[in-house]
Amino acid sequence: MATPPSAGAGMSAGPFPGAQQASAAAREVNTASLCRIGQETVQDIVCRTMEIFQLLRNMQLPNGVTYHTGTYQDRLGKLQEHLRQLSILFRKLRLVYDKCIENCAGLDPIPIEQLVPYVEEDGSKHDDRGASSHLRFATEERKEIVEVNKKLKQKNQQLKQIMDQLRNLIWDINAMLAMRN
Repeated sequence: MATPPSAGAGMSAGPFPGAQQASAAAREVNTASLCRIGQETVQDIVCRTMEIFQLLRNMQLPNGVTYHTGTYQDRLGKLQEHLRQLSILFRKLRLVYDKCIENCAGLDPIPIEQLVPYVEEDGSKHDDRGASSHLRFATEERKEIVEVNKKLKQKNQQLKQIMDQLRNLIWDINAMLAMRN
């Protein structure tokens, strides 16, 4: 992102005030393009960070194994260069963020609810009656479920009693067979 030199950096103000305004307009960047630049910067930061981790993963630990000093110095140099570029990218991101905050400082915040369009139904008066009918239906359904659960518990009790009786009967039969032998 190269910016044209300002009037104080070697350029005279001269008799052309329109040229100075055009230069200021070219330097002024809108918030949307700043956000795009910020997004690209974040993507660069992520790529650099991934490259740093890739370099670190490929580096060998000094565990007593001999390694080439040249290779080590080369990888260390690459790592330091990536870290330097990463710090530059973070400074650039901070500048973009500060400029966006500065540009948006005078804006009135709009509630998010107003930004999301939605369609209201024409029958909003019918919703009250519909809601009460839904409530009535739900309570009736709940009562039915409670009744079914009671019946199910009773049937489970009966089945348990029958199983206990069968278990006792089988126990008695096995005991009689054992006594006969």
